[in-house]
Amino acid sequence: MVIEKEGTFDIGGHSVYTKSWLPDGPIKAKLIFIHGFSDHMGRYYGFFPSLAARGIAVHGLDQRGWGRSVRKPSDRGLTGPTSQVLADMAAFITPHLPKAPTDPPVFVMGHSMGGGQVLTLACSPAYQDSLVRHVRGWLLESPFIGFSPEEQPSAIKVMVGRLAGKLLPQFQLKHVVLPEHLSRDPEVVKSIAEDELMHNTGTLEGLAGLLDRTAALAKGEVRPQPGGALRALWVGHGTHDKTTWFDASKKYFDECTGEVPDRQFRAYEGWYHQLHADGPQSEEFYRDVGDWILARCEADKPEAKL
Repeated sequence: MVIEKEGTFDIGGHSVYTKSWLPDGPIKAKLIFIHGFSDHMGRYYGFFPSLAARGIAVHGLDQRGWGRSVRKPSDRGLTGPTSQVLADMAAFITPHLPKAPTDPPVFVMGHSMGGGQVLTLACSPAYQDSLVRHVRGWLLESPFIGFSPEEQPSAIKVMVGRLAGKLLPQFQLKHVVLPEHLSRDPEVVKSIAEDELMHNTGTLEGLAGLLDRTAALAKGEVRPQPGGALRALWVGHGTHDKTTWFDASKKYFDECTGEVPDRQFRAYEGWYHQLHADGPQSEEFYRDVGDWILARCEADKPEAKL
């Protein structure tokens, strides 16, 4: 049995929606999850319940500007700059970090835009000692490290958007990601098109921050810090992803993650963007994530080190 709980979390006076999936039994690990662009925590189907059924508690939030954290139309996409995005994630993750050696280990995972955010946080010098060192492992699902060829905006559009963002940072702009590019499952595609919480609206400031984070990752300017604070990294990406680019993720993994002692890249041949909702085969993805987390929990047990 899996226990689902909804709530709110206050970040500097700003309240966001939260949801948790808890095991009906001992908690072996905690997973903090960060969703993607225009997404929300209610769209991950059997993924979170499958992890909770294996003893992995899942905690996530609808990020500022997205999902049920939007109270009025002017809130849509109002994420703030990258510094605010990182501070929000850190504020949510920190209370879950282990306070004693016997506490369950914590893992952090991000999907798509959330994957790029999580990777940026894990590589940020400002958070190495206070947060990154205390997270057992980091996982990225289809991370936004580069646009797929189908979604690549023109250089002129990017330049005009950046200039306009300096003048009108909270100006809202629609960026529609085609539902049929996200999943091969017709029922998922239909549900995305009908989901009123997926508003596809960003602010110029938020979109500029997203582009800047992605460019910095793609160029290798943001990478794991020397010293081993980022101990373990798992990356999963579908080879036929039409939203974020498989090649960019693989290039980043091959060229920029050498400081991570425990790392794994998993290519899902022929899969689309939402590995968690790409048809019946998504259960393979559920198992892969759960196995990777639990293997590190087992490796950390005192008897495993004898």
